[in-house]
Amino acid sequence: MKPLKEKKERALGTRLFLKADRCNSPKCVMVRRPFRPGQHGQKRHTVSEFGKQLQEKQKIQFLYGLNNRQMMNLFRAYREKGKILQALEHRLDRVVFLIGFADSPRIARQLISHGHIMVNGRKVTIPSFRFSVGDTVSIRPESKKLKLFEGLNDKFKKYTPPAWLAIDAQKLEGKCVREFDMAEAQLPFDVSVVGEFYAR
Repeated sequence: MKPLKEKKERALGTRLFLKADRCNSPKCVMVRRPFRPGQHGQKRHTVSEFGKQLQEKQKIQFLYGLNNRQMMNLFRAYREKGKILQALEHRLDRVVFLIGFADSPRIARQLISHGHIMVNGRKVTIPSFRFSVGDTVSIRPESKKLKLFEGLNDKFKKYTPPAWLAIDAQKLEGKCVREFDMAEAQLPFDVSVVGEFYAR
């Protein structure tokens, strides 16, 4: 049986970086088998408008680890595309991944829920915590010795985060220097299409 995460990426036809560094290597399933899973996966498929909306919705769900209720609340709370993307990108689990503490969004969520991450010097265990301008994120001192964080100093020296985030390689700390700007984003989904799904 093929891993569920890889099947989801193939079914949705895009890389969602659910398998950490594997998604950036030639072993990535979207490089080796860039077609839908199943016996008829390589045949051309016609997707309805509703089907496209559902696919884009699922991309967001799998990328950010959201359930249906969280998705509904998000699109009810924000009407503008930019505000929705800001709410998604400013989630603490997303920031932990983008800063470089974790190799995938899923691992970032685990690090937070297990109490390894601090915001402004205080432990936060809620992956959906809103990370704001001026906030700093760091690893709990007691957790730095874990194997999960080996080699971070070297990684930080070579890694460049998105422009709205900054890292301090010496302190192993990240900071939000400004709001996320959707003009700089290269995200594998279309928020507008998902908005149409919830506007039905």
